[in-house]
Amino acid sequence: MVSEMDYTSPSTQYTFDLNNSPLFRKDSRNYINVLGIKQLNTLGKVSLLDIFLSANNVVEPHYHQNAAELVYCISGAAIVSILNPFTKQMLHFSITPRQVANVPQGWWHYEVASVDNTHLLAIFDAPTPEVILGSDILKFTPANIMAHTYCLDENQWKQAIAPVRPTTYIGPYTNCNKGMDNIPNPYLNQQYQQPQYNQQYQQTHYLPQYQQYWG
Repeated sequence: MVSEMDYTSPSTQYTFDLNNSPLFRKDSRNYINVLGIKQLNTLGKVSLLDIFLSANNVVEPHYHQNAAELVYCISGAAIVSILNPFTKQMLHFSITPRQVANVPQGWWHYEVASVDNTHLLAIFDAPTPEVILGSDILKFTPANIMAHTYCLDENQWKQAIAPVRPTTYIGPYTNCNKGMDNIPNPYLNQQYQQPQYNQQYQQTHYLPQYQQYWG
């Protein structure tokens, strides 16, 4: 219930078409639509992402600093991987239709599609969940800080992260064929398909504001 909502207003919304609210689009088989209070003003303290993935595509490692996430599998199959910050263990949960995996607020996690035509629904207990993406951490943390903190060669670090694009959302990138045999997930045995990276989302909130990026 949204107490501030004027339910007599002609601008009150009760329905919405997620096809009109793209968050990120990699290609015709890998994209994310968003629904939050910015799209549906009577929604209250809940929001969701409608996620479509083909086999071996990854919703990149990230965390939501203000919301827990419940991942529901509608079709296909996926591995939801979570870092437990208390036990320092990576947890891997395979979900198929009508199964869920829960990601507590602020926990580092990612999702990998096991098969083509995977459709996931990510539900959040916040009207607009915030997100910090792994690609942004890698690209925007100064290289000299990473090198000094972790005793790295700064030039080698710069070279290693050079291919990383900010705000990736769904990986891997087009024509990515390096390191595909060494995916840190025990459930993956297949090779990645070659994707096409089209757009970058520039906000830290899930809002339908995005622009064309790499083609």
